[in-house]
Amino acid sequence: MKINVKALSCFLLISFSTLISCKKDFLGQIPDDNLTIDDVFKRQVYTERFLANVYSYIRSEVDNNTENTPWEGLSDEMDVTYDDYPTYAMNTGNWDRNRGSYNYWAHYYRGIRNASFFLQNAIPGRSADMPDQLLKKYRAEARFLRAYFYFMMLRQYGPVVILPEEPLPIDATIDEFSLPRSSFDESVDYIVSQIDMALPDLQEPVSDINNINDYSRMNKGMALAVKSRLLLYAASPLYNGNTDYAAFKNLDGKQLISQQYDATKWAKAAAAAKALIDGYPRYTLNKVYTNGVLDPYASVKNVFLEIWNPEVIMAKSSDMFSADISGSPRLGAVANSPGVGGWHAWGPTQSAVDAYFMANGQSPITGYNPDGSPIVNPSSGYTETGNAAAATKYYDAGASNMYVNREPRFYVAITFDQSKWLNGAGGASITNPMTISMLNGGNGGRYTGRNWSRTGYVTRKLVHPGTILTTSGGTVQRLEVKIRLAEIYLNYIEALNEYDPTNPDILKYLNMIRERAGIPQYGNGGLPVPTDMRAAIWKERRVELAFENFRFFDTRRWKIAEQTDGGAFYGMNTLATTRTDFLKRTVFETRVFQKKNYLWNIVQTELNADKNLVENPGW
Repeated sequence: MKINVKALSCFLLISFSTLISCKKDFLGQIPDDNLTIDDVFKRQVYTERFLANVYSYIRSEVDNNTENTPWEGLSDEMDVTYDDYPTYAMNTGNWDRNRGSYNYWAHYYRGIRNASFFLQNAIPGRSADMPDQLLKKYRAEARFLRAYFYFMMLRQYGPVVILPEEPLPIDATIDEFSLPRSSFDESVDYIVSQIDMALPDLQEPVSDINNINDYSRMNKGMALAVKSRLLLYAASPLYNGNTDYAAFKNLDGKQLISQQYDATKWAKAAAAAKALIDGYPRYTLNKVYTNGVLDPYASVKNVFLEIWNPEVIMAKSSDMFSADISGSPRLGAVANSPGVGGWHAWGPTQSAVDAYFMANGQSPITGYNPDGSPIVNPSSGYTETGNAAAATKYYDAGASNMYVNREPRFYVAITFDQSKWLNGAGGASITNPMTISMLNGGNGGRYTGRNWSRTGYVTRKLVHPGTILTTSGGTVQRLEVKIRLAEIYLNYIEALNEYDPTNPDILKYLNMIRERAGIPQYGNGGLPVPTDMRAAIWKERRVELAFENFRFFDTRRWKIAEQTDGGAFYGMNTLATTRTDFLKRTVFETRVFQKKNYLWNIVQTELNADKNLVENPGW
């Protein structure tokens, strides 16, 4: 095939909707514009650049601001404080079929097309300087990347259009481009088949990697982890016998969501998770010990700070600046210092704060009254009256008792009024850290500018304590953790509980999560075994995986988003200038959730370009 390289780069960027303008990608780095596609795949260096381009379609999902990533801002976990960002309008009902915010349909199809083109052209015997074994590995990576991109679309849009294995030609007619959606089950089966096909030739995790820079390359552990998440989603109520989607069909009448519940889907999901757990014992929950004693706070915190710690399965080299600055407080000047310099932009909701356990392992809140007031679990020790008599390493004296004696994961994740900051920024020392005041006019609270949390809380889970935003040192670089072992444990026990609820592994792996978190376990002389194990697993998942882009998809796949994502949303009273008034649950936003929001809208340009593409229900 003789195709000019610059023409090829445009060709690979085709979406269903348009031949978009040619962008400079890795091909633009090749100095000879007269290189043909034959030349590219005859050389290892150019083949590797092509594959690097396919990798570039793995999106970073760290930044919840602007148009980058919506999942946290559209979930019941978080508020993105700026009302000129899309999530604000979308949460309050300004979301119709014409809104293009966060639409990744075209993005992932470009990645899929590039991966397919690689598989079509990076073939044995074509490159004179590439070892066959290396080529097999690269082809497996491209195949898995293509499967991963399909999954990323599946979780957002539901059933996808499976493209032909051989990419459609640039001059294909609209009829040739007009492909119908595969059913959800067919989409899952195809993605699983591609993962299984890639597995034998993918590299082993870490053990056969000589360069740490290659740890992010697709490997067997990553493939099994994506398969675990995919099959868990496929078994869930949104897709498994969901009669709400009885009318969701292609133009030819093909049913796109199965109308029959199939319990074996849970068994497949459990088996996929267990295959990773048993097959790769090198993955372990990250644990930090001090003088031989487990430090749960450091153990959980460091999962996201220590590069390639034993819990991390899949990670991406990403710019973590947004996590640091949005999760850090403003904190006014101290001792002639400019303060911390953060934005305080990501506010956990009150329900997210309430979800964390007490230090005794019990839930503080069991539900809510119609007026939004909490139903307190009396045996938990939780109270919203009174204040802490003494300071601890987590908070100052005078902090509300609602923040006292909470579990370590709470202090890892939540910045609250009278909590202590992570480092010595702003002129304070690390041994005497600054105390954060979330009151109106406080060093981290509401003021005349825009950088303050509307909930009275800030997410600190991903913030690096070494980041000093007011100096040239800036953000401490680390990886964006995409998949970690704790998720796989939770995937496993959720699936297991749905089809084999007496299996002892459910309690075993649930307790492993709690033990690392530093809270009492269920059974064996600890807390009573939950009578509603599904609710216990869901609760543990919400707490353990908080602010990691899971909650948006979990509430949807469980079909509970109509209860969790609409109505009054509470925080503290950020207008208050006194602590007594501040510590009152206050509605900061009333959100609108409609049944159509379970699946994302497909923009009209894509529907216009593909005559057989049907829109998602309700849009």
